[in-house]
Amino acid sequence: MKQKFVLLTGIAAGALVSAPAFAQQGGESNVAGVQVAQANTGNVTVSADAPAAVTPSSVPENVIIITARRREEASQDVPIAIATLDGRTINETGAFSIQKIQQLAPSLQVYSSNPRNTAVNIRGIGVPFGLTNDGFEQGVGIYVDDVYYSRPASAVFDFLDVAQVEVLRGPQGTLYGKNTTAGAINIRTNQPTFDFEGSTEVSLGSYNFKQLKAAVSGPLSDNVAARVAVSGTSRKGTIFNVTDGNWINEQDNLGVRGQVLFRPNDDIDITVSGDYSAQNPECCGTVYVGYGPTQRALLRQFPALAAAQNYAPVSTNPFDRLTDLDSTLNAGNKTGGASLRAIWDISDSSSFTSITAWRFWDWKPENDRDYTGLPVVSLSQNPSQQDQYSQEFRYNYSADTINAVIGAFAFKQRIDTQGLEQQGAAASRWNLTNAGQITRDILNGLTANNTQWLKATSAAVFGQVEWEVTPGLRIQPGARINYDKKEGHYERVVTDRQGNLIPASGGTADQIAQRNIYAPQLIEPSFDDWNFSYDLTLSYAVMNDVMVYGTYAKTFKTGGINQNGVPSDANGNPILEAGTIRPESVQHFEIGAKTQFWDNKATLNVAAYHTTIDDFQANVSNGQFGVLRGYLANAERVRTKGVEVDFSVRPIEGVTGYLNGAYTDAKYVKFVDAPCPPELAGGTVVTGAQVPGPAGVPGSLSPANCDISGQSLPGVSKWAFSYGFETAAPLNLLGEDGDLYFGVDGSYRSEFSSNPSPSIYTWVDGYNLTNFRFGFRAENGLNIYAWVRNAFDAQYFEQLVFGPSNTGLIAGNPGDPRTWGGTIRFDF
Repeated sequence: MKQKFVLLTGIAAGALVSAPAFAQQGGESNVAGVQVAQANTGNVTVSADAPAAVTPSSVPENVIIITARRREEASQDVPIAIATLDGRTINETGAFSIQKIQQLAPSLQVYSSNPRNTAVNIRGIGVPFGLTNDGFEQGVGIYVDDVYYSRPASAVFDFLDVAQVEVLRGPQGTLYGKNTTAGAINIRTNQPTFDFEGSTEVSLGSYNFKQLKAAVSGPLSDNVAARVAVSGTSRKGTIFNVTDGNWINEQDNLGVRGQVLFRPNDDIDITVSGDYSAQNPECCGTVYVGYGPTQRALLRQFPALAAAQNYAPVSTNPFDRLTDLDSTLNAGNKTGGASLRAIWDISDSSSFTSITAWRFWDWKPENDRDYTGLPVVSLSQNPSQQDQYSQEFRYNYSADTINAVIGAFAFKQRIDTQGLEQQGAAASRWNLTNAGQITRDILNGLTANNTQWLKATSAAVFGQVEWEVTPGLRIQPGARINYDKKEGHYERVVTDRQGNLIPASGGTADQIAQRNIYAPQLIEPSFDDWNFSYDLTLSYAVMNDVMVYGTYAKTFKTGGINQNGVPSDANGNPILEAGTIRPESVQHFEIGAKTQFWDNKATLNVAAYHTTIDDFQANVSNGQFGVLRGYLANAERVRTKGVEVDFSVRPIEGVTGYLNGAYTDAKYVKFVDAPCPPELAGGTVVTGAQVPGPAGVPGSLSPANCDISGQSLPGVSKWAFSYGFETAAPLNLLGEDGDLYFGVDGSYRSEFSSNPSPSIYTWVDGYNLTNFRFGFRAENGLNIYAWVRNAFDAQYFEQLVFGPSNTGLIAGNPGDPRTWGGTIRFDF
């Protein structure tokens, strides 16, 4: 008989479940409880895809149920570092996307200059920081209803009818379909129900913010149920472009999902799902931040170049939120797909699950890659189309002393990209020194057409077994065998404004100068490899409410290929050896403790870890203008280590509080031939040259590369915290019983480097964000509240970037200013 669990995220057993209903486990905290009940109360119904390890009668109040190990368990019993957010938390805190979750989960880092260029890291590792290259794998897996999303760009949409989000930290390759070395984000949507239920939500706010969400679920027959959900979000941009009079970096999202559940008998569930999401904002632009001297001659740096063209930034204060970008901006993003999930309960102790899925992603960008109001780069467009197919099989077994998961996974992907980059009327003066070439304006209209495709295939078998050796002592080994193959094609054809081809070598002096900007290139890299990985976890229940664990994992991230071009040698020939990158080899150690006390009113969880990665896949740039998007290379070794300590408390009914902290020390242990930071680049290249002191001396020497061993990985704050509380009191308002509540949520991140090779100019200062909410939550399902986000209007950057040609120009992406609004939600 299939067991059904109901996660109550509203009012449970006549008592208010504290909000935010946010749980962080294994180095995070259990802020609020989720009660398990047998009745469907119109909240969130989760159908187990294996015989449940926890039955309703065995679960006390305030226990969070998770599915991180592909079975339903009490989170405090799971020896994995994990953070869990339920649907109400997501709604009330405004954490309606992956980018927003990081304000609640300190160990998660998400950086995005546009949807495609989104980096999702956990504990400082996951993907190379910088412009995205399709030829490598993600270190953090993103799953929605068991379906793997291969590119972060396909998962940056607003959450749609989400029941729960789990952020798993550490390698997950022996439990999940796609191998992930840094962690996984496991998103569970609300499923079809055989009782009629639904919800509607409307939000209005500053910057013309509008958001509508609706969902309805119910039976179509005795054996068929369906659920439909829609979501739409729009908001005026937060930066004003004086060139065209538009507010840019706006929000414009639309999503829809439909699911049909077939239940021919009590032992079989078959769910067919389809979803579609679209974004079409005028995005994503930057503002002028400042200037940092480089090794170029002073006449070739930003102040002199701008003065020569009578140009000045519209504002030198980035938080005036003014820009003058002159190229068209667009971040058109469409994604969707379909899946079929079948769950067969073979017996009381075993089940079989099959997930078949197809997904697509269409990306249509337009960018201003010179970050100024000058027509240096007049066009920068790299539209992409992706199709992916995946198939996963899992067998789950659960008994008194043994729990096991055995799985197989197959994945196939194709990505096609049609790049177009063009130099503008200001390009010759900006990039050239020959007066005759500047006069003839030889770069104006210089165009690079890039054609590229990637074919990727992956297959794996994996498994994990948990054995309770003696009462309280459990051993959990896991293993994975993986095969990956990648084939790529990259061709760049360069023409001048008359349409003449620029040759790959030789040619006139003008063509040589043009080739220094865009170099023709053809490469067809390929890669294939087998890998074996494994892990071992020991856990021991010291007492009923105290569990300690330790984990060792030896895993990998598969190799990759460069899909955006590679550097050229002194003769202008592509360095073919740079076309492929080696796999990462990962060793991970972790110890942790999960505790509950004060009659389960408080939790204190601790995790400490040490991870080393050999042949770390880094995103780098060698200073060539033609390799505009950077390329991938291997750093010899990196290391990340840290401690996560998290506390939550519910001292009395209606009052909750939490404090979660993460210390992360992520460094390049050895990277001796890294690209130099901008302040050490731009002059005459001399191999092995030492460049002391500040940059900017005319005619200075630059090393061909730099040793950045011991320096910080980009995008990683050493300290990160999230904290908050909520207090609620019973109130009868307009004849409805409920609770009046007030909540505060805050987050802090210390400074981090925003350049692959740490630069003195691109350290993003630490910042603190504070959000408030105040409202009334009624027993009949009505929730009405006002909110303020970034209440103290903190001024901070999400990223800082250097302009092309190493002129010293620094641009940035300011974070959201203070916003405010109100929400009305009704669950029925």
